[in-house]
Amino acid sequence: MSKTSIAVLPFRNLSRDAENEYLSEGLSEEIIHALTRVEGLKVTSRRSSFYFKDKDLPLSEIARELKVAVILEGSIRLAGDTLRVSAQLIKADEDYQFWSESWDRKLANIFEVQDEISLLIADRLREQFGHLEFGDQLVFPATTNLSAYEHDLKARFHFNKWNAQDARLAIENWEEALKLDAQQPNTHIGLADAYGFLATTQAMDYQEAWGKAVAHTQEALKLDPNAAGAHYQLANISFFTEADYQASFQHALKTVECDPSYPEGLQFLAFLYMLFGEFELAERYLKRALDRDPLNQETLFYQSYYFYRTAEYTRSESILDSLLERNPQNLPALITRAYVWLKLRKYSAIQQLLEQQSEWITPGDLLGIKALWLYETQSAEATVIQEQLEAEAQDSMAFQQHSYLYLLYVIKGEADQAFDWLEKALEMKSAILLLSFSDPLAEALRGDSRFGLYHSKIYGKLPREKQKSSKQALMDESTEQEFREELLKLMAEEEPYLNPQLSLRSLSSQLQLHPNQLSWLLNESFGKNFNEFVNTYRINTFKQLALDPANSHISLLGLAYESGFNSKTVFNTSFKKETGLTPKAFVNQHQA
Repeated sequence: MSKTSIAVLPFRNLSRDAENEYLSEGLSEEIIHALTRVEGLKVTSRRSSFYFKDKDLPLSEIARELKVAVILEGSIRLAGDTLRVSAQLIKADEDYQFWSESWDRKLANIFEVQDEISLLIADRLREQFGHLEFGDQLVFPATTNLSAYEHDLKARFHFNKWNAQDARLAIENWEEALKLDAQQPNTHIGLADAYGFLATTQAMDYQEAWGKAVAHTQEALKLDPNAAGAHYQLANISFFTEADYQASFQHALKTVECDPSYPEGLQFLAFLYMLFGEFELAERYLKRALDRDPLNQETLFYQSYYFYRTAEYTRSESILDSLLERNPQNLPALITRAYVWLKLRKYSAIQQLLEQQSEWITPGDLLGIKALWLYETQSAEATVIQEQLEAEAQDSMAFQQHSYLYLLYVIKGEADQAFDWLEKALEMKSAILLLSFSDPLAEALRGDSRFGLYHSKIYGKLPREKQKSSKQALMDESTEQEFREELLKLMAEEEPYLNPQLSLRSLSSQLQLHPNQLSWLLNESFGKNFNEFVNTYRINTFKQLALDPANSHISLLGLAYESGFNSKTVFNTSFKKETGLTPKAFVNQHQA
């Protein structure tokens, strides 16, 4: 677990109006997005941190599940046009709140509030845990139109419920947002995502839905060519509508280049590497996605798919079972588990699936799984179902049937028919074959001399990733030494540490340094974070005061406050960490 890691729990809505829930969720999500701009800070994604909404669990347990050191929780209360926001930072392993603050602001100033909160959080994390770099602004509003922003928040609130009805409500709100402000790339990305969702779940005409997704993606890119979400949409569009693996890969790479912590981009790159057969690289990206989004059902599905692709079928089955316990209608999990069962020869389980859960499986998948199962069990009905599969596969839009017919030919040992059909399906740009060609169910084809040729034809050469440039030091050696001496002189002569409100930002202002540079100087030159550095001075001051007989009438806590501390817990913790003794034991030892 990284000590510079945080999860933002959904802020509680304390307003009288329950409909303001969209605002509390939206504020939480904006802070999450802002904190991802802090270099060196690991931020858990929305989908994993929001898993704990309305769950009464100890913060230490939540932090352990999310693998983070710090939890941010808070609340909002909206009364008329006045917004009260409260937030607290908790060090999870000690259940210790080391910062809290409240703000009363006008709703019209919500963008400034979001930036103010995000910067303060980043400052406190840097002071507590070590060097982090970030700019002077973390929130960059996509619109200044408050009504458009409210529609965007409502749209995201609905779309995050992941069902067709709420996706349509999200579309309505995003369309209203565009009427108020047409220059919002994130609104177009949201619409593209929603239409893509309706297309893949067959809740809307396939071609119409993808057409709208493409149009909104292109509009988003016109407004912001570096929008990670837009490139992620292009990766999906290239894969599922154009069967273009190379273009899909390039857009997936661009997604992660634009936003290295974008979970969907990391997942999709892992997925594309799996299809190619580069499992080491797939695992690397999958681990990054899981690190950021450990409880996301989609990320966990990709993990199960990775185990399926690497022939760890029992591990894959275990994850798929847990996913389906939570959502029995998870179609990708249902289909992949059927594939796992075919590899494990659990034919009775497949029969039960086809008999009891067929209403949740698309007709193409249902027919294809049945064809594979009947052949494997040597059923007399296998020939009839194969003929039906071959007939339906003649439709250029019957992507699932294309895939299963290919797999059936391979399983039957009919390599010539498999390659002949592969050629026809490629002419139809059947995207599903990008998935099926290298599937474990088609492993018998790997020994065929034609396999390499078609692998190159379908996937091409693996695109090369850009190498990251090495991190530059924020100061050269002479400048570092100069400011080191200035800092020590300032601490000795002006004693700023006696001010309990001293912050890294205010100290950097006294030195006329950027906060990023002072943070770097403290960590690189002194090997301490801001709190450790300042509290060392406060502890030394306390020692002098406590051992002075003239102060014997003052309590130890009073002397701690005189030394610049403003918290009993911080004082006791810092003192014991520095000296190995409690303050009382230290005094007794030196007075004996």
